[in-house]
Amino acid sequence: MDLPHKPTKTQITAVRISAVILLVLVSLASVDGKKPCPFSSYLEFSAISCRKHTAVLTDFGGVGDGVTSNTNAFREAIEHLSTLAIDGGSQLIVPPGKWLTGSFNLTSHFTLFVHKDAQILASQDESEWPLVEVLPSYGRGRDAPGGRFSSLIFGTNLTDVVITGNNGTIDGQGSYWWDKFHKNEFNVTRPYMIEIMYSDQIQISNLTLVNSPSWFVHPIYSRNVIIQGLTILAPIDSPNTDGIDPDSCINTRIEDCFIVSGDDCIAVKSGWDQYGIQFGMPTEDLLIRRLTCISPDSAGIALGSEMSGGIRNVRIENVTAINTQSAVRIKTAIGRGGYVKDIFVRQMFLSTMKYVFWMTGNYKSHPDEKFDPKALPEIKNINYRDVVAENVTYSARLDGISGDPFTDICISNVKIGLTAKPKKLQWNCTNVEGYSSDVVPLPCAPLAKEVVSSDGCPFPEDQLPIEDVKLMTCITKNHAT
Repeated sequence: MDLPHKPTKTQITAVRISAVILLVLVSLASVDGKKPCPFSSYLEFSAISCRKHTAVLTDFGGVGDGVTSNTNAFREAIEHLSTLAIDGGSQLIVPPGKWLTGSFNLTSHFTLFVHKDAQILASQDESEWPLVEVLPSYGRGRDAPGGRFSSLIFGTNLTDVVITGNNGTIDGQGSYWWDKFHKNEFNVTRPYMIEIMYSDQIQISNLTLVNSPSWFVHPIYSRNVIIQGLTILAPIDSPNTDGIDPDSCINTRIEDCFIVSGDDCIAVKSGWDQYGIQFGMPTEDLLIRRLTCISPDSAGIALGSEMSGGIRNVRIENVTAINTQSAVRIKTAIGRGGYVKDIFVRQMFLSTMKYVFWMTGNYKSHPDEKFDPKALPEIKNINYRDVVAENVTYSARLDGISGDPFTDICISNVKIGLTAKPKKLQWNCTNVEGYSSDVVPLPCAPLAKEVVSSDGCPFPEDQLPIEDVKLMTCITKNHAT
């Protein structure tokens, strides 16, 4: 198998331009046999569903001056459009302008479309952020024991929801929240940017998301989720600004995203200690591909640390991580219970890394003192193949749990180039067992057994159900002024 290579910016741009032109020409030529619409008058976008009805935020009193609050405009617009769900669904267009708003809730059979020249600005007025209950699989707020602020864009018990645009911007204006967090002035958890709960058929795509107060995109207790084409940007020292956190979700596809973060670019989760064990909803059947990540103090992709409901059948491929602490990291601890198993990773290009491989069995953050010290996690069947890395300090740090080793770890076809001053002990391994082949530098003794297959570590050949979901081409009027 060919090793991954890093495409140039020119190549990426050329491919994107060609794809957009091809999609526009093909779809415009086939819409009801009509003549093509002027490019300036209509916009095309891809979605799981197209809508019969359209409204614009200004129809409900929205003012895009960056100063006037549009919280009521968003809420009234969505409440009105919710009545059209049974009649072909509806979409709300956020036109060019700067639209200041607090938290608002979505509805089913609905599309929120953010124009490329629009910016949704998150309010820094706490009165515009209602409080919601703690998540049952966490037992408390993630930042503080109390409740939590509702997310900027929030939804629960929904079906068929699209949040998209032609690269419009949502700005969380996070500095206000980060400053108060650092000063320990919150007794509840900061808002996330987008959170969808207990929902089915969700799409979040083609947006630029910047400066979230905390996590950016958090689908939880949901299924059939597609996240694609997101640019996510936060200062590398901003607290807990995870990019995308699929949490107790089934059948999820994350692809073609660029993330610069103060925390993990993607963090896969499923509940926290005894609360996650009791709730018992795993994250499974997850595909992550074509990710580019920059996060000097965190992972490109983390599995955990909140993984008490289980994480299973995760496929990760075509990852580029630059100036990032580690590539795909497993984080767990005594008391977590649950499992991380059947993880398959291939085709990673890594540059300027502290660790290539990192597994942590003593990630000791707990919601409270009621966790069960006998609840041991199962970490099993973790597969990495086809990795090229350069400017690396440590090849691996693999720390299992005494009496509960991490097993069936497989690493093959890996070439690691070291920094000018690498650490002498390149592979630090305790309480792990596994296999390896064609790995440079040579791995530690617990991984010295040869991989049985001549093709190296396995990667499944079948497709996940979410890969079969095809997007429709939708057309809406261009409301640029």
